[in-house]
Amino acid sequence: MKHQQKLAYSLTSLISVSVISNFITPDSAILAAPPRNPDKIVNCDILVVGGGLSGVATAYEGLLAGRKVCITEITDWLGGQISSQGTSALDERPTQRSRQFYSRGYLELRNRIERKYGKLNPGDCWVSESCFLPRDAHTIVSHMLKDAERRGRGKLEWFPNTVIKDLEITPSTVDGGGQLISSAIAIQHQPVPGAPPHNTFTLSQTIEDAYHYQNSSRFTKNIIRLVPQNTQGNSPQWYIVDASETGEIVALADVPYRLGIDPLSHLEPSSSSTQNDPYCTQGFTYTFAMEATKEPQPQEMPPFYPQYAPYFSYELQRLANFDLVFTYRRIWSPQQGQPVRFGGIAFSAPTPGDISMQNWTWGNDYRPGTPQDNLVYTRQQLQATGQLQPGGWMGGLRTETLRKGEENALAYYYWLVAGTTDSQLGTGVKQQHTNHRFISGFNSPMGTAHGLSKYPYIREGRRIIGRPSWGQPQGFTIWETDISRRNYNDEYYRLTLPVDMYRRLQATLAGLEAISVIIGQKPPEQVTRRTRSTIFPDSVGIGHYAIDFHPCMEKSPPEAPGNRERPGERRGAGAAYPFQIPLRAMIPQKIDNLLVGGKSIATSHIAAAAYRVHSFEWSAGAAAGTTAAFALNNQVTPYELVNNLPSPEPQLEALKRLLEQNGNPTAFPDTSIFNENWDNWR
Repeated sequence: MKHQQKLAYSLTSLISVSVISNFITPDSAILAAPPRNPDKIVNCDILVVGGGLSGVATAYEGLLAGRKVCITEITDWLGGQISSQGTSALDERPTQRSRQFYSRGYLELRNRIERKYGKLNPGDCWVSESCFLPRDAHTIVSHMLKDAERRGRGKLEWFPNTVIKDLEITPSTVDGGGQLISSAIAIQHQPVPGAPPHNTFTLSQTIEDAYHYQNSSRFTKNIIRLVPQNTQGNSPQWYIVDASETGEIVALADVPYRLGIDPLSHLEPSSSSTQNDPYCTQGFTYTFAMEATKEPQPQEMPPFYPQYAPYFSYELQRLANFDLVFTYRRIWSPQQGQPVRFGGIAFSAPTPGDISMQNWTWGNDYRPGTPQDNLVYTRQQLQATGQLQPGGWMGGLRTETLRKGEENALAYYYWLVAGTTDSQLGTGVKQQHTNHRFISGFNSPMGTAHGLSKYPYIREGRRIIGRPSWGQPQGFTIWETDISRRNYNDEYYRLTLPVDMYRRLQATLAGLEAISVIIGQKPPEQVTRRTRSTIFPDSVGIGHYAIDFHPCMEKSPPEAPGNRERPGERRGAGAAYPFQIPLRAMIPQKIDNLLVGGKSIATSHIAAAAYRVHSFEWSAGAAAGTTAAFALNNQVTPYELVNNLPSPEPQLEALKRLLEQNGNPTAFPDTSIFNENWDNWR
């Protein structure tokens, strides 16, 4: 096995594996069968599904609260965005960053990154104040959890290479309660002796195998039954937190959720469709790392390159510079280059040995948006494929689309270094830059033999619909108008929206003048709109980022020549006010001991484009972990903390005080309905 640990596949080897795998009948063709008796039974207070930043933050707070926390993660790295997904460039806004106004765990993460390298930005990237190596992120967050376990006297059990396959759901014994997840069945896979080690193959080549109970030619399986530590009492005795990237438990538990575009309304006035379109979600990305070299390197064209080449572009003339793109998310720079400017952007020139992580919209973003190629299956598609049947769950993703995303990423690397076309800017723009190499191998930044990230960066998955709430009888949701800075008085909204919808829009934005607009005392065009986001009485966390779109493509396949982004999808993009994370957005319908801690909280399609970045994920996870521990300590379910709003909720206030005392802000400074001075928050 020693020689396998040193294995480093060339790009040619990876391409061969990818192509050959399409002609092999995999073990995954075997239908899922009922499980044998579990190999292990594990007790948990809090079960966290997904080891990304939100899952890590949930565990961090749960451990500090003295609870036993179990984490399942499909890869063998903790950290999600900053590790297994390779997006190790912290997305932050300048004002929040300058004030260091973050959750305590996120601040500790930033401090540990700085201590690791002696600087916060060892990559000297220009997109962020901190760009670093994904392989180090797993180690950093692992040490954070170990320290939290010791300090809080909690207990951590984490299960790498593990997926949730089945849930046992039973009625609640609480009067008026819904259902409870009473146990979860997980499958942990390990390479068969003599088989290639983990991270030899891409996700598309292993994901279906991972969800089968049977052993295969690649993997042996351990079946783990996860249950609460205590089964006595009327209130829930454990909590499950869905911190997965696509809302896996949300789908498997079959609670109400949305996918894709929400219909045009006074709450989502920039929607690109008058109807719901569940197939158009934001693009996903397989990241990779590449190194600048002193001498030109041989660059072998992937056999599938001609299929994807018509898609690639620098996108905008002001971005049409290779060095600018290379340094955008440069994650390692041992020697600082000369200062350079291009398109008004300042950066240091690349030098040999610099390593860049690539995550580019018209590059390795893969952006399907039709029923033929969407990545995250809708409920109807899950039903049609049998995934909602007992033992039928297979992760809820389209494997073929994962595979094409992998090919697209590899083709994009070749385009960067050897391509001469540009789909958006025409001929004469793209030049070759062959003094670079694709980095692969188990010791590479991505930790894979093939060089791609272990899991794609997912920007948008399933989003729950919260329980019916005051002002939202159809189910709680955070909408575009709750956070956007957009000027809704401009011509598009005045002339495009129906008159009644436009009036309701202005009333929604009117703040203290809302009643005057609703009853017709004040014309919509005279409204002074509020200059802050919606203030939620049940806020348990914070976030701040622009509404940032990577829209789906109009036709299938995404890489088709002449394809374009879905018209109108970028209309909702733009600046947002600092926003809050209401507890109602984390509580699904039907299941009383399930919380959502990541990107699957109850947001609209447009709001989700801001509620997806690193610090938000941490804040949401911190809220989930604290709420779960609080609920266990006080024998109360989370929905009972908010079900009487807007009336006072003493236990909700106690939870919020606990979060604040622990260094997890629930509101930005000076948050008040009377404070309209938010324009300085950028």
